[in-house]
Amino acid sequence: MSANNNLAVSDFASETYPNYESRLEDAYIDGYDPVSLGAPHSSLNRTSTWVGMGAMIAVLAGFGLAIFGAAQQVWGSGSVDRDPMVLIIIGLVVGIGGVAIAAGLIRYGRRYYREYKERTGRVN
Repeated sequence: MSANNNLAVSDFASETYPNYESRLEDAYIDGYDPVSLGAPHSSLNRTSTWVGMGAMIAVLAGFGLAIFGAAQQVWGSGSVDRDPMVLIIIGLVVGIGGVAIAAGLIRYGRRYYREYKERTGRVN
């Protein structure tokens, strides 16, 4: 008689000792609002979110340049000899391009939060 460990299960290890995937939100009490900075799905822990927010603030410089160019076109440039349309175009390109980049970075940084919302149905 030989010792045969060939049991009738396809994968003895996984069926005898199954791996249960648990997530932190499984232990949340109903009605609990997780602390934003401590939660693993938090957008505040992502570099891309903060870089995107900083880029959104930096975009104001581009729009400010466009406003400055528009003001020069309306009221004149005084003794400075430059074309205000160049300032308006550069300002709008920097502003609109910066908004697109910043919005993309913020959206990318919040990907785990959107996944968490879809998985759990929570709104916070």
